Amino acid sequence: MSLPSAEDARGRDATLAALRAFVAERDWDQFHSPENLAKSISIEAGELLELFQWGGAPDQHRVEEELADVATYCIHLANKLGVDLDEIVLSKLEQTRTKYPVEHSRGSSAKYTELAKKNPEP
Repeated sequence: MSLPSAEDARGRDATLAALRAFVAERDWDQFHSPENLAKSISIEAGELLELFQWGGAPDQHRVEEELADVATYCIHLANKLGVDLDEIVLSKLEQTRTKYPVEHSRGSSAKYTELAKKNPEP
């Protein structure tokens, strides 16, 4: 696994700065409570899911727009909570790596509790 590069970090910093400026210009921070942001993530995720509702290939542009909305609200929530997205994602990835060891989970969509039943510890 490779760690985020300095270039990646600069890109994220620029995105966060642009989002903060956008919100500040409109005085919207007053509406960005963690609860409201979490609700907005769910709402936008539902709109993204709706594009896939009946199968087929959804319009790529609309998928990108809805995905951007979900990501934007996730960034806003992380910012509001004072957490570093890279840090929490990488931490969660380590936890997930433990739950889903490659030797038991490669090619399987089984939940980790099912993997444990199929591959008991010696």
